[in-house]
Amino acid sequence: MLIVQKYGGTSVADLERIASIAKRIIRYREEDNDLVIVVSAMAGETDRLLNLAHSICKFPDERELDVLVSTGEQVVSALLAITLKNMLCDAMSLLGHQARIITDSSHTKARISRIEQDLIVSALNKGKVVVVPGFQGVDEKGNITTLGRGGSDTSAVALAAALNADVCEIYTDVDGVYTADPNICEKARRLDRISFEEMLEMASLGAKVLQIRSVEFAKRYNVPILVKSSFTDGEGTLVCKEVADMERMEVTGVTYNKNESKITVSKVPDKPGIASHIFTALSDAQIVVDVIVQNVSRENFTDITFTVANADGKKAYKLMEEVAGKVGAEKVAIDENIAKVSIVGLGMRSHAGVASKMFSVLAKEGINIEAITTSEIKISCVVEKKYGELAVRALHTAFGLDTGAVEEEK
Repeated sequence: MLIVQKYGGTSVADLERIASIAKRIIRYREEDNDLVIVVSAMAGETDRLLNLAHSICKFPDERELDVLVSTGEQVVSALLAITLKNMLCDAMSLLGHQARIITDSSHTKARISRIEQDLIVSALNKGKVVVVPGFQGVDEKGNITTLGRGGSDTSAVALAAALNADVCEIYTDVDGVYTADPNICEKARRLDRISFEEMLEMASLGAKVLQIRSVEFAKRYNVPILVKSSFTDGEGTLVCKEVADMERMEVTGVTYNKNESKITVSKVPDKPGIASHIFTALSDAQIVVDVIVQNVSRENFTDITFTVANADGKKAYKLMEEVAGKVGAEKVAIDENIAKVSIVGLGMRSHAGVASKMFSVLAKEGINIEAITTSEIKISCVVEKKYGELAVRALHTAFGLDTGAVEEEK
């Protein structure tokens, strides 16, 4: 088998951890597997490098920033290769430009264009374990680029797709994908399997196990991802294409995101082009909008409410104040005291009454819903932040996701 394995920052946090994953890699190699290993920087190293750059100036040159932060992964890839060789396992590190991970030229947030895998394949054919630093690539002009935070997951899945690997294993500090955040819901349980579609929704809604771009890549190229812990030997969670028996449950998981802000533009003239004006301004400012609600028009005026990431909240608020003056809106308000609670599941396609059940559960707990958004396999509700965790636990129980619930159904 050809296996791509990716190890996150906590998995390579020090030399002891690197030696531990080297032993794991050797076990896989002894089972006659070909291995490409993708590594992150040591936990906290990327932040340390960014802080160094920002101590010099507020807005460092992005090209040089990529050169700087890419060194974190480079250090770990070399250390792991050295460790493997010291354990008598032939290994070779290849940096992004050597592995020919070609990207566009969008420094700090580059996107992969293609991978020229000849050098990797040549090394594998010679029996070497190939170690590649994640998060980095090179543009057509030879400049070092980085893929943005969490980009090592994307590097691993892209390599697995290019090499036609049998599986991409993502090792982290959790042992799989859970029905809810175990830190919030103690009855959350690990899923054996989840579809690409469900994982995409959960990643976009706040689940931190996988970076959303990596799941998009996996879905596009049908690369199965196995999420496992580097600290235990559990079976993990397989993220794969949908199969029939995935639809048995109404809901697969409950997610929670408390890092959003709600912005309301009040008394907006209700006429064609106004909404376009508002959201084009946000798009031009590279602000991603999540939930959008427009009230029923009254006396030719309406209110428009939307949510954005907290990091963009104040920027979006200031921008909307400018836009409000241009379109004749009355005022703009921002509320940072919100949370978004969502339920996700393929079973929602074929089960009636899921939305009403969700709303009833929240009402029973005295939780007011401030906004709602839906897709074919997702329903999200914006609630007051202090009720967020309560909402997760109540919904988790109501939809039969608590530990032991599935076994009881069988």
